[in-house]
Amino acid sequence: MAERIRIQKAIANAGLMSRRAAEEAMTSGRVRLNGQPVVLGDRVDPTADLLTLDGSPLPVNPHVETHLLYKPVGVVSTADDPQGRTTVIDLVQSDARLYPVGRLDADSEGLILVSNDGELTNRVTHPRYGITKTYLALVEGAPLRSSIDRLMSGVDLEDGPAKAVAARVLEKQRSRSLVRVVMGEGRNREVRRMLSAVGHEVLSLVRTAIGPIKDAQLKPGHSRPLEPEEIRALLSSGSQ
Repeated sequence: MAERIRIQKAIANAGLMSRRAAEEAMTSGRVRLNGQPVVLGDRVDPTADLLTLDGSPLPVNPHVETHLLYKPVGVVSTADDPQGRTTVIDLVQSDARLYPVGRLDADSEGLILVSNDGELTNRVTHPRYGITKTYLALVEGAPLRSSIDRLMSGVDLEDGPAKAVAARVLEKQRSRSLVRVVMGEGRNREVRRMLSAVGHEVLSLVRTAIGPIKDAQLKPGHSRPLEPEEIRALLSSGSQ
């Protein structure tokens, strides 16, 4: 067990807010320790206890890492691969033992998180928390309004019905179109299968956002640690 330190210091050390702001949050009843209200002077084990602000976890464990990676096409979303293919973990420079947060199929590219934060992983991947993922799909043909409506009302797939939180055609060309799809869950190749079900095969697929997290400057194969305020925004997004 790590040394127990004052809660406001743990919050400030994690870069989440100033010590004074943390004290104000504590005295106003917004901070809880393992589900219980806290008072000034209470202490926390940052490696074992759960601190929450307004019901959302506060990432104060100094041993936890979360990185944002732009996964290129061909890279697999696993910690290791029996076939010897490059994995998302291979592309992140860290001495920690990290795991992909959810999956992004090998034929697709875009943003994926890698982390050793179990609470963050659960919140991002479990549909009950409603953290969305946004995709840009280049598809064959020009989807009609009725097809876009079907994506949002639900289509039947072999593993059950699926529907998008939002969908919109952004651009139509002669024989292909660019469609933005926002999903609240992430089943295997779900966006591709949904678009195929409404008559439009996917030519390429890019994940552009995970909840509030996006980075248009991040290049394929590159990664960066999430900033503390990004982690806090991610944990507080979606439903509680």
